[in-house]
Amino acid sequence: MAVNVKIGLIGALDMLKFKNMAKVREKAIQAAPALEITADYAINNNAKALHPDYQELVIDRIIDHEGAGAKTYLMRSKNGGPVAYFRAGQYLSLKLKIGESSLTRPYSISSCPKDALAGVVSVTVRNNPDGFAAEWMLGELKEGDEVLSSGPQGSFYYEELRDPKNIVALAGGSGITPFLSMAQAVADGTEDFDLTIIFGSRTKEQILFREELEVLAEKCDKVHVVHVLSDEKAEGFEHGFITADLIKKYAKEPYSVFVCGPEAMYKFLEGELGKLGLPKKNIRCEMLGVTKKITEAKGFPKKAAGKTFNIIVKQGAGEYSINASAEEPVLVAVERAGITAPSRCRSGECGWCRSKVLSGTYFAPEENENRRWADVKWDYIHPCCTFPTSDMVIEVPAEYTPK
Repeated sequence: MAVNVKIGLIGALDMLKFKNMAKVREKAIQAAPALEITADYAINNNAKALHPDYQELVIDRIIDHEGAGAKTYLMRSKNGGPVAYFRAGQYLSLKLKIGESSLTRPYSISSCPKDALAGVVSVTVRNNPDGFAAEWMLGELKEGDEVLSSGPQGSFYYEELRDPKNIVALAGGSGITPFLSMAQAVADGTEDFDLTIIFGSRTKEQILFREELEVLAEKCDKVHVVHVLSDEKAEGFEHGFITADLIKKYAKEPYSVFVCGPEAMYKFLEGELGKLGLPKKNIRCEMLGVTKKITEAKGFPKKAAGKTFNIIVKQGAGEYSINASAEEPVLVAVERAGITAPSRCRSGECGWCRSKVLSGTYFAPEENENRRWADVKWDYIHPCCTFPTSDMVIEVPAEYTPK
């Protein structure tokens, strides 16, 4: 059936005007003077303050948690102003220069968001026998030292559009830090949810932030702390590991579960969390990093174990030849060689280190494989969680540094 549409003179002129709109705009653009925009726009200033490329910080105070083998670094903005505001649960990526190596390390923020308005932000670093950066930081950093940091990163925080009002936080070791930030935010009214922290430690002496957590729980009826000791029994403490039954014992329905801790804890909880019957969206795990036992990862080519390969790294006009073990991420080899490369999460999630493979083979563990389909197809990798399985040639973007 034919449909007759009548277009009046005014309508025809409107259609003609719409058709020529692109040409009119292009003509106006070409006629405009090619001058640099120097106007000071409030919206741009706010965007830079909230999402800075980097923050120049100074260590104002160091708190030594001797029994727990950790230190908290309270840092202020170098220029005396506020630091970038953050959500409780986010992290900072610190840029470090250790000998000839130039590297980054992500650390959860342990201070509360309100402190950022006063120009203060803190991270807590715990001793790690296998941690190259942690050992250096604990031994070398001192008050007055300058630190280059990213802006706040990550999405490990409460989201009222997704999460119920009850949050069960499962922490192990230094994994308590994002939850300490959340507890402070709940206590001071910045966040509005009920937080139950189930915190696993080996012994009472090794509990990190024990006094701080007790004070928060006493003064705020929305903060609850349950300690679980694996290596000793004590009155008032749960004993053993964090199990599904233990979670159900303290959880308030309905709830979301947040997890942050060591690799062994994540592996144990894989089975336990499945017993809770929660929707997938209600289980949040902080980025774990990359396994220290890559040869045991599913799909790792056993023939590459123990081998060392040559990697040609192209960065801008520069070209470098480095050696890399099949059992270490490409990014670690690049940093060890003194090449400054972009990196933030070091877990394969953020994509900040995205690089192009020109030749060679590699392996990425399933739990860190977060590349887009197009990146997989066209051989772009996240070097932070990619392991060489042959000689390689890669293009690594230059890292931004403040002038």
